[in-house]
Amino acid sequence: MNIDLAVLADAATVDVSGKVNILGVMDRIQAQEFPARHGRIAMVLRFSAEPGETGAHEVQIRLRGPKGEQVLEVGGRIQLAGDGAAAPEEAVKVPQVLNLDGIQFPEPGSYRFEVLVDGEARATVPLRLERFAQAGGQSSPASGTRPGSRFVLVSGDPAEA
Repeated sequence: MNIDLAVLADAATVDVSGKVNILGVMDRIQAQEFPARHGRIAMVLRFSAEPGETGAHEVQIRLRGPKGEQVLEVGGRIQLAGDGAAAPEEAVKVPQVLNLDGIQFPEPGSYRFEVLVDGEARATVPLRLERFAQAGGQSSPASGTRPGSRFVLVSGDPAEA
């Protein structure tokens, strides 16, 4: 079994036809102070199972911190069954949205969500936590913005922005 879609977002839903609706895909969060607590992160996964892989599977999601330490672990069981619409030789695709509420991030740095299915790593989703720098009593991202700018420069040469 594979995971052919794995993203973090502000919100996501799966409609009755299995279509995934995703709002605000992200790979970084900025906070004024640490530890930082984030209200909600929607993890969107789409499992893809070949005909012989349908049935029940154990899923674990681990959040690793900048030093590799485990920050969070959630687990559960997913039941993958053919819906009868696909040809018997086609993969079954099952989208899932997991709402992760109130995760506390101890420090800035590179985090990663590891997704395991039946004990085997199937996807890794990176997430960067950055500290806002205080400038003149107002918050601004440490990576640099210009007054009135709507975008945050996170990499590259500031002259290119």
